[in-house]
Amino acid sequence: MRDVLSPFLAWKNLFRDPVSIRDPLNREAAPRYRGFHKNDVEKCIGCGTCETICQNGAIDMVPVDGFDPKNGDSGLRPRIDYGRCCWCALCVDVCMTGSLTMSNAYKWVDADPDAFRFIPGVDAKSWDGSEHGYVCAEGHHLTALERVPMDEMEPEARISNFDEIVAGYDVARAKLEADRCVSCGLCIATCPAHMAIPQYIEAVRDGDYERGVALLYETNPFSNTCGRVCTHKCETACAVHNEGEAIAIRWLKRHIMDQVPQEKVREIVGKPGPATGRKVAIVGAGPAGLTAAFDLAKAGHAVTVYEARHAAGGMTRYGIPEYRLPYDALDRDVDVITSLGVDIRCDTRIGRDVAMADLHAANDAVVLAIGLHLGRSTRIPGSEHAQVKKAVDLLRQITDGEAFDVPKSAVVIGGGNVAMDIARSLARLQKQIHGKVDVTVTALEDLPHFLADREEVKECGEEGIPIFDARGPQQIVIDDAGRVTGLRTWRVKSIFDDKGRFAPSYDESDELFHPAEMVIEAIGQASDVSLLGEALTEELAWNRGRIAIDPDGRTSVPWLWSAGDCVAGPDVVHAVADGHRVAASIAAVFAERSDARE
Repeated sequence: MRDVLSPFLAWKNLFRDPVSIRDPLNREAAPRYRGFHKNDVEKCIGCGTCETICQNGAIDMVPVDGFDPKNGDSGLRPRIDYGRCCWCALCVDVCMTGSLTMSNAYKWVDADPDAFRFIPGVDAKSWDGSEHGYVCAEGHHLTALERVPMDEMEPEARISNFDEIVAGYDVARAKLEADRCVSCGLCIATCPAHMAIPQYIEAVRDGDYERGVALLYETNPFSNTCGRVCTHKCETACAVHNEGEAIAIRWLKRHIMDQVPQEKVREIVGKPGPATGRKVAIVGAGPAGLTAAFDLAKAGHAVTVYEARHAAGGMTRYGIPEYRLPYDALDRDVDVITSLGVDIRCDTRIGRDVAMADLHAANDAVVLAIGLHLGRSTRIPGSEHAQVKKAVDLLRQITDGEAFDVPKSAVVIGGGNVAMDIARSLARLQKQIHGKVDVTVTALEDLPHFLADREEVKECGEEGIPIFDARGPQQIVIDDAGRVTGLRTWRVKSIFDDKGRFAPSYDESDELFHPAEMVIEAIGQASDVSLLGEALTEELAWNRGRIAIDPDGRTSVPWLWSAGDCVAGPDVVHAVADGHRVAASIAAVFAERSDARE
């Protein structure tokens, strides 16, 4: 019966309003429709995670005028080919900054097929101002935001000894941390040594530690050291840092080195190249000098390193306490370098035991990597007192095991890593000898502008060392008996004048007295250039107290190169990069000389 009546029932719709869309081409899509892309190019960092995740190969990263590479920004922006795009929106979901979204525009007609390949946010489109479209859901992240924790010694336990504070990752935790990496590669450009960071993190993920060691040694023969005390500027460029905590790049480097036996490391590094007959002398066995030695020895050149102190390592040994850098870790780095035939002659001072002129005469090239072993003075009243010490001198005494009278109370002037290191070292000695900690740190800078690593500042506070920031030292107070009693400081109003010159100004009404038996100055360092002699010192060009070099590390003296802290300031990984640069320059000069003879 229903089938019979059906044709007649249709008549009931005859007089109803039509539901057909009169103009379907201009119909607005749903608010979260996945249409053509938009990109906030100012917010975008060019990390390329969108390109990596696109399964259709619809996205490629291209340079854009006005966006130059800088820390944390590749300068590239995504270009999308809509002939390949399937509108899956994975690129939006993975975007580390939230810059990439999709409009709800779904239609576009153009006779030119190339028009459907453009750079969102750069090539203007009608939907750029649209408020609707697909965005990554709030709180949705494809990577874990927090670092995988690593075991550390508690402050109460560590303050009484010099044992290493951090334990390092175990294999399980290291793999979890490595899984957070999106392999954007922004870290590579920021690293002074341009290490293959995404690749060695991938090696951790895969558990291929020998490959990880090989990758590390392509650019950094001080990976045990840098795995602990690198300034890790690479982490500031980490794309994940835009959503949460940066990948623990430094700790993963250390993890790789911790997993491979030393004998295997030497085997991976290999043997020196065939002997070339060329000889190079290097003055200073710090990271810069020894990195240059590593590269030159690998190339087959005979390298002799002259070191004034008892052991190799430079300021990494004599300026960094063992609780941050155990000396056996540093020794492992040095061991690999000497395994290539590098001859390190310790307790040999140039200018006393060997003349610079003799080095020049006996070698085809000479490298100065003399570091910054002299402390600077505040030159305030009382600074000449015997109980006013230089931080670098005290740190060296501690390293060498030299006895000195550990004060019951001390104040440190400075806001860099050296200041933190000496304050924390004295605190440990005070705890061992006097049973309690009484060390204070004062600095011109306010806390956000401290040069010290954030970890150092944090751990300093955890160990019961108060920090008085934005305080300018005015006078070291000496009593009638000739004893130091403390330090007077004023509140800092500004450090630089309107032309950017160092010219601190103070609020004299805001004065503090910091009681102390000893005052330690940690306000900067200088090179000991006495070894050069007057003639060579005069011949060399200088740049604000440091040796001036050209882009290849050559000084104004043709036979002399220089690298490391003495030219660029204190930083282990920069010193490593300097060592590579100098070695490459020397090798190029040797090649030119060989070509000229032929």
